[in-house]
Amino acid sequence: MQIVMILVPLMLILVALGVLLFSWAVKNGQYDDMDGPAHRILYDDDKDMIPKEARRNESKPDGQKDEAEQTDTDTDKG
Repeated sequence: MQIVMILVPLMLILVALGVLLFSWAVKNGQYDDMDGPAHRILYDDDKDMIPKEARRNESKPDGQKDEAEQTDTDTDKG
């Protein structure tokens, strides 16, 4: 029974501390934008880092060549 006299006030103090920490977080904007940082990683910003040659080839479907590539292969044949 003596342990209950210690644990009840201790638990009340811990609950009060949790409520204070939660209210502090809400006041400081910790929960304002929950989806922004989670979705930011999905945005594709790597286009500027891809070389022009790779970007040109990337946009064409497989099996199709650019006009410059076709003329290069045509001139090599004959």
